[in-house]
Amino acid sequence: MTIARLIDDRNGQVWAIHAADTVADAIEVLTAHKIGALPVLDGNGPVAGVFSERDVIRALKDHGDDALRLPVSAVMTASVVTVTPDIAVMDALALMTHRRFRHLPVIENGKMVAFISIGDLVKHRLDRIEAEADAMRSYIQSA
Repeated sequence: MTIARLIDDRNGQVWAIHAADTVADAIEVLTAHKIGALPVLDGNGPVAGVFSERDVIRALKDHGDDALRLPVSAVMTASVVTVTPDIAVMDALALMTHRRFRHLPVIENGKMVAFISIGDLVKHRLDRIEAEADAMRSYIQSA
C-alpha cells in the first residue's frame, strides 16, 4: 500500500507554521491541535523545516526563556526529508526508522499534500496485521 492510499481518508488539513513566527506561536499551534510537530513554511519551496516538541526542549535548554521569542527558523530541524505519495508505506516506515525521525512531509507537484507521523504508519501496519490474523482465524475455523 502507498502513502497516497493512507492519506486518502484525511480531510486535507495540514497545520503548519511560518519560519518567521516565534517559538511561542508554534507552541500555541502544537498545543491547540494536540500534535507533536509542524512543517515550517517560508515561501521558498514546499517545506523549509520541521518544528517539533524536541526542538522546543533543545531551544529552552540552549536559550532559556528567550527561546520563546526566537523565530522558528532559528531552532527548527532544517534538513527535511520528504516523500511523494507513491512511496510504499513500509518504505516510508523504514526510512523514518533508519534516519531516526518521526514526521515526514508528503510532496506532490511541488506542494505539501500531507504531513505523516511514524505513529500513522505504525497504526496502519498494526491494522493490517490484525486484519491478516482475523482472516487466518476465520480460515482455520472454517476448515
